[in-house]
Amino acid sequence: MLNATISSFSYPDSKTVLKEVSFKLEKGEHLAILGESGCGKSTLLHLLYGLLQLEEGEIIWNGKPLLGPASNLVPGESFMKLVAQEFNIMPFTSVAENVAEYLNRVNPEKDNQRVNELLDALELKDFRNTKVKLLSGGQKQRVALAKALAKTPDVLLLDEPFSNIDTFKKRNLRRKLFKYLKESNCTIITATHDAEEALQFSDKLLVLKEGGVKAYGKTKDVYKNSNTPYLAGFFGDFSVLPNAVIGISNSLETKIVFAHQLVISNEKTPLKVIIKNSYFKGANYLIEASYKDSIVYFNSPSILKKETVYLRYINDYES
Repeated sequence: MLNATISSFSYPDSKTVLKEVSFKLEKGEHLAILGESGCGKSTLLHLLYGLLQLEEGEIIWNGKPLLGPASNLVPGESFMKLVAQEFNIMPFTSVAENVAEYLNRVNPEKDNQRVNELLDALELKDFRNTKVKLLSGGQKQRVALAKALAKTPDVLLLDEPFSNIDTFKKRNLRRKLFKYLKESNCTIITATHDAEEALQFSDKLLVLKEGGVKAYGKTKDVYKNSNTPYLAGFFGDFSVLPNAVIGISNSLETKIVFAHQLVISNEKTPLKVIIKNSYFKGANYLIEASYKDSIVYFNSPSILKKETVYLRYINDYES
């Protein structure tokens, strides 16, 4: 189990970067750290790995405190691997040689099998003998991932691991890699600003804002309880509507409602909106409308002209 409690952390002569951040992870669980740029995601990973000294708090792995660089001759924990945004790769050697760097070289046949396995998982087989300096940024990022996995770590820390990889390649690669890691029972912590990635692959979600925790828990629970514009903004287009208007209660309180939770009603409802714009999204249209002084977003299978429609709310979280 990985148990982290960070009461406070700041760099010398700077304001506090992280405050009151804590979480627990069982072996094989995947935690996604979600937040905007500058919220402390990378700093948190560097603290966990042991590149930064934590003075106020503790990080414990399987009951043993991790003491950080002040107590280690070489910074970084041996059972962890960190894939940072600055790639730890050797540009003048081949892809295969990079991946094999940390293998023990006792059994060449077994090492070669391991390299091939990782090149397949990261879709790098065609570049096996290519010098890394000749690769694109996205390909270099995949080499760094394969290299970190050469000797499967107990804990893998990933800092924006797909940021340089093209969208069409990213989707399939993420599915393949995270399936591989899950089968390896590797504990994963991913720092990302990509909510789609966090929702699809993580077991738990930690949302940071300005160094503090805005939400933490099982991924589905965090998503379902996105009760602030900051949280909801990661997960899609949303509206803030009075409870009474969407039929929840007669109170004056408001609720975050995602676009997919509003549909056109054949009957008159309190939510009468005026269509402003239609945005094509492939599978459907995102409709922008107005309700009194508020903007409302909902999905439609077809484009809507400027007209008036009634909407009803679907609570798809009750099951």
